[in-house]
Amino acid sequence: MTESDDSAVEVIHATTEHVEQIVPLFDEYRVWCRVDSDPDRARSYLTHRLTNGEAVVFLATVDGEPAAFALLYPLFSSVSMESVWVLNDLFVTSHRRRQGLGRLLMETVIEFGRSTGALRLELETEVTNLVAQGVYESGGWERIDSYYRYYLTLDR
Repeated sequence: MTESDDSAVEVIHATTEHVEQIVPLFDEYRVWCRVDSDPDRARSYLTHRLTNGEAVVFLATVDGEPAAFALLYPLFSSVSMESVWVLNDLFVTSHRRRQGLGRLLMETVIEFGRSTGALRLELETEVTNLVAQGVYESGGWERIDSYYRYYLTLDR
């Protein structure tokens, strides 16, 4: 942390007990991603994912205040027949940026991946998100240009 050496920083492997602390950050992140605020739906979504073991969330706090989170989802590789973690979301609240929390969460995620025996970690970011790209690449992440990513929106 660069703000103050006196700040107490903690990274918590979150459970459903931490959902209320995560919701404001998760909602702020979604608004940053250009969707409408919906704390109630965020609460329900996070509770469901954590209750059913469908996601892993690491919550970073500074002096007990929620400041950042990383959210991972499990995947599996058919070719290698091994597990993979997708770092789907990493977010630092606006007033806590440039204090090292993003890097701390990245280190936590990497150690978690190793400890679970995963083959690799994956993530994606917008082409225009140069700040995030710099953080990822300085941490040893490699950009893969040999594959295209496709998606199909389903009518519901």
